[in-house]
Amino acid sequence: MTRQPLVARRAEELLGTSVVATAPVAGGDIATATRLRLSDGTTALMKTLPHAPHDFFTDEADGLRWLGEPAADGGVQVPEVLAADHECLIIRWVEPGKNTVDAASAFGRQLAATHAAGADGFGAAADGYIGKLPLPNRSADTWAEFYAVRRVLPYLKLARDRGAADADQAATIEALVARLPALVPAEPPARLHGDLWNGNVLWGLDGNVWLIDPAAYGGHREVDLAMLTLFGLPHLPRVLEAYDEAAPLADGWQDRTGLHQVFPLLVHACHFGGGYAARAAQAAAAYL
Repeated sequence: MTRQPLVARRAEELLGTSVVATAPVAGGDIATATRLRLSDGTTALMKTLPHAPHDFFTDEADGLRWLGEPAADGGVQVPEVLAADHECLIIRWVEPGKNTVDAASAFGRQLAATHAAGADGFGAAADGYIGKLPLPNRSADTWAEFYAVRRVLPYLKLARDRGAADADQAATIEALVARLPALVPAEPPARLHGDLWNGNVLWGLDGNVWLIDPAAYGGHREVDLAMLTLFGLPHLPRVLEAYDEAAPLADGWQDRTGLHQVFPLLVHACHFGGGYAARAAQAAAAYL
């Protein structure tokens, strides 16, 4: 590890501790990630993004802290937030290890416990971000309403505006929205990660699974599971089996996986274009 003076100086201002060395970390889709070695022996990860919205990193820090609250009671692990401001986020480093069946089983149980910790309602106290996109979180009385007006419809409109979705695809997805109250079983709001794909799941050298980069809010727990299924995860069948053993899911939850994948597919359509809107429309059509 060498030492990048500008990065090190900013970290030192926030942490009040000298930075001995820095090293770039590959893999981030949005922010620039840097590994820090501090004079007190701590290893940390610093994320920066030029011209980020003023609450971009503080919102992520709040989400990590909220997700981490149930960890002491068997919930999923998240890295400790060491510092955050409008320019960057610094969290404790998670040393990567191997994915194992035992860790996957533990993760399934821990995710169930985190979800069970619940939320004050469907939504969150403040809007957030998913990737670089704003994430509306104003509360709604039911999950069907929240999923329609805070998740599916805003990103469908944005996808149309960006030319990533056509009129026929939009019509199919809008038809699904009208049917949501009859399709989704009523459950109390769960404490969701909100952006739970494989890249935000770290298999630690300590044998634990750790979650990073949340878009946290209160929602239906099937959403997190649907996103894991959409983008894949090592030992995913064991994760889902352990989850269902710890906190049995409502009948037919597997059949609703595609329904709850419409939202992340639309988010990807907004970010990347391509065929994601077509996939969202195809998923929606299965419920019409």
